Amino acid sequence: MREFLLSFFLLTITFSLAQDLPSNPEPGKCYVRCTTPDIYENQQVQVMVKPAYKVLKSVPAEYKTETERVMVKEASKVLRIIPERWGTETVSYVSKQEGSSLNIIPASFRPSSETVEVKPAYAKWELGAPAPDCASSDPNDCRYWCYKGYPAEYSTIATQVLANDAAVSRNSLAGKNATYTKKVVVEPAKVIEEEIPAEYATITKTVLVKDAYTTEETIPAVYKTVTKEVLKSKGGLTTWKEVECSLVEYQALPINWNLGSATLTPEAKRIIDTRLMPVLQQNQGVSLEIASHTDSRGSTSSNQELSERRAQAVANYLISKGINSSLLVANGYGESRLKNRCADGVSCTEREHSENRRTEFRLINQ
Repeated sequence: MREFLLSFFLLTITFSLAQDLPSNPEPGKCYVRCTTPDIYENQQVQVMVKPAYKVLKSVPAEYKTETERVMVKEASKVLRIIPERWGTETVSYVSKQEGSSLNIIPASFRPSSETVEVKPAYAKWELGAPAPDCASSDPNDCRYWCYKGYPAEYSTIATQVLANDAAVSRNSLAGKNATYTKKVVVEPAKVIEEEIPAEYATITKTVLVKDAYTTEETIPAVYKTVTKEVLKSKGGLTTWKEVECSLVEYQALPINWNLGSATLTPEAKRIIDTRLMPVLQQNQGVSLEIASHTDSRGSTSSNQELSERRAQAVANYLISKGINSSLLVANGYGESRLKNRCADGVSCTEREHSENRRTEFRLINQ
């Protein structure tokens, strides 16, 4: 049962594809399906690329020059001092006043004497000698006491007595006179007030005649005429057309791109005009693939982006020449489809790398 369903499915697919192929094809011929393209017509439209706006212009202020006499220094007074005049005069003075000198006369003495009682008169009891005929054995017996008096004793001392006491005699000393010269003011100093007149100068000054102001100018809007495509009739009908078999394989479009650039040079445009435009004109309605490739040098992402921009640049140029954009397919393959061994890390010559830097085209079915 499973084998039956699979056989039925393959038969259905084969029948469907057969219905979409050209009728009565000739052996060795190549055919491509032509889709009736949408037909567009160009219309001119005005696009405002810059709106109207105002421009303000500044008009500078106007000035004029005037001269004026101005006082640069006020009037003032100056005081002039006239010094005093001097004279001289002689002045007498006592250089040494009168005085006196003193003569001292010392005291004088004369000799004298004085008797002084050095021991006064006195009396005392005295034991007498024992009697010769005393019969007592005690020696103190047979003796008698006598109260005996003694006279005073005197001493004569030599002395001096004052003859003349000390005295002073005064002698007069004469004074002395002298003179000196002193300066005296004959005429005292005085101050004279003098007037100093004011000073004037001529100055130049700039006077405002008219202050700065602005003027207003309206700049009109800027418009650009743009050509846009407007759908005139819808395509979509499919027919088959015989083409050269070589055109369904990739054909070289020998454009020499500048390093890292996707801008078409005048030479590149000439190659498109002479090599690619005749193919499109002879096969109208047939879709075209533009394929661009790079070598392996550089990063994969940058090579991919560069190849896409180069393929799109060719497509944009064809559109500008009137080719319907729905018939163009621009593909960039970067370094994914190298034609030789020169992948990343492989040392190759510049000639070998150039084989991979290419732009190609082919007719395709859509």
